[in-house]
Amino acid sequence: MRIAYLDCFSGISGDMFLGALVDAGVSVRLLEETVAALDIGARLEVSRVNRSGITATKVDVAGPEKDAPREKSSGHEHHEHEPGHHQEQKHPPGGNVHSHAQTGESPGTPALPSRTGVSAPHVHGRGLKEIKGIIGGAAIGEGAKRTAIAIFEALGVAEAKIHNVDIEKIHFHEVGAVDAMVDIVCAAVGAEALGVDEIVCSPLNVGGGTVECAHGTFPVPAPATVELLKGAPVFSSGMQAELVTPTGAAIVKTLATRFAAFPGMKIERTGYGAGSQDFPRHANVLRLTVGQALPAMAAKTSQETISVLEANLDDLNPQVFGYVLDRLLEEGALDVFGVPVQMKKSRPGMLLTALCKPEDAAKLAQIIFAETTTLGVRRREEERQVLARRWLSVATPWGEVRMKIASMNGTVTNYAPEYEDCRRIAAEKHVPLKSVMQEAVQGYLRKL
Repeated sequence: MRIAYLDCFSGISGDMFLGALVDAGVSVRLLEETVAALDIGARLEVSRVNRSGITATKVDVAGPEKDAPREKSSGHEHHEHEPGHHQEQKHPPGGNVHSHAQTGESPGTPALPSRTGVSAPHVHGRGLKEIKGIIGGAAIGEGAKRTAIAIFEALGVAEAKIHNVDIEKIHFHEVGAVDAMVDIVCAAVGAEALGVDEIVCSPLNVGGGTVECAHGTFPVPAPATVELLKGAPVFSSGMQAELVTPTGAAIVKTLATRFAAFPGMKIERTGYGAGSQDFPRHANVLRLTVGQALPAMAAKTSQETISVLEANLDDLNPQVFGYVLDRLLEEGALDVFGVPVQMKKSRPGMLLTALCKPEDAAKLAQIIFAETTTLGVRRREEERQVLARRWLSVATPWGEVRMKIASMNGTVTNYAPEYEDCRRIAAEKHVPLKSVMQEAVQGYLRKL
């Protein structure tokens, strides 16, 4: 099994991730073709730089249609940010710069200082629907499109929660900037081109200090970054700089399957992606290591803590039960199921069980109380082991279908077509569902 390890000892941002991909062997031409496919008036500038004695690849985005300049500011504080973007905006003594999405305030929102120290008008940018349209219309793989959209959605969900607004009302003022769109889409395409079964991430050094954004001064990490990194191991080395940007956090949240120390592997290649700032005695780079997992390590399934919610139901309308299962899944449950049980007074009933992340347990318990007739919900924490899993898009006569592939010891143990993809195609093309699923399996086997 081939794995990649992200060593985030100096944090992560979108451009650092691209630099590490290129340095590890991903084709620059592939990324340039991806930028051209977006057709948003941008281009890549790739260079070799030195960061505290380490030679690394620096990827910048240039083009006449960028929404904000990338200049060096004159002060310590961060001004108008480009989410997820870039360590490359230099804010001495800060490091990796990002921005926050705008939530659609009135046109009278005050202007923000620009990186040149001159006031710049506060302009609303793209909404998630428009961003999805641009990505969906680009001539790139369907799998990469879904990954890029998932990264944007992760950013949008974080900002929507912080500002207590619907995600569709979020205006990605800086996240929707041309350079940030390039970072995210190229990250999705490049990660796919890396050709690994799993991406593992180290604990993340978030840095320290404060950031100045449209909504005031906040301590590092910024609010969106904190929201995105829920459940991830983080620390601060004490450096007064923003080392993890929202886009970097969203990339990790979307691509990394787990967080761990450096895994056992036979190293094939290593890449270093540079941030803009060159700190003394600290290499401001992201290291990406690719290799074959050692058999002894590959045999180990990853382990995580989950919450188990249970409720006994003996007086609930059966039609409501199915609705409750759907609601729980929509709100983040990992799995839900029902088991017929015989309850007191010989009444038939159902045991409702929901598996979820610990941070989602309270929210899902509230849904169970609101939507069912139960008077109590039991909760316990359990450890579960999971196989390494990845997605692979395969072609069918009617369109692409994702295959979920599980492996252990480098050997594929299970594979199955994504039901929702097959159901959508069956409905749109008016073909039997079983035919779509069979063709997807055959497409996967041919691809092998």
